[in-house]
Amino acid sequence: MKQCITVVSLIITFLSINSALYSKEVPYTLEDRDRIIRLEAKLNEIDKRFEQIDKRFEQIDKRFEQIMTFLWILTTVFIAITSATLGFAFWDRKTSLKPIEQKVMMNEAKLEHALAALRKLATVDKKVYAILKQFNLL
Repeated sequence: MKQCITVVSLIITFLSINSALYSKEVPYTLEDRDRIIRLEAKLNEIDKRFEQIDKRFEQIDKRFEQIMTFLWILTTVFIAITSATLGFAFWDRKTSLKPIEQKVMMNEAKLEHALAALRKLATVDKKVYAILKQFNLL
């Protein structure tokens, strides 16, 4: 009996291995084909959306470039206006001070002449000598 059970178990094992080795292939059905077609259609839609997104990113990149160019132009204009204003201010100050400097120099020359005349007068007049001495002009 033991031999019989062993033989039967061997036969069952052999048959199960044999059936697994020669299993039938599942046929490709129309449903499978329809599913694949729908999947391809969805993938095409997704590809189109990605292309649209890529185009939008390119547009945004171009817009950023335009904005950066505009900012550089704006900065350059600001620097030019500021430089021109400062240059004009320095030039104007220089030209406006020239007449005043000339007047001061003329007045200094006149003052020197007047002081020389007073010193000459101080040699003759004692009161003028005392006043010039008091103010340390001699």
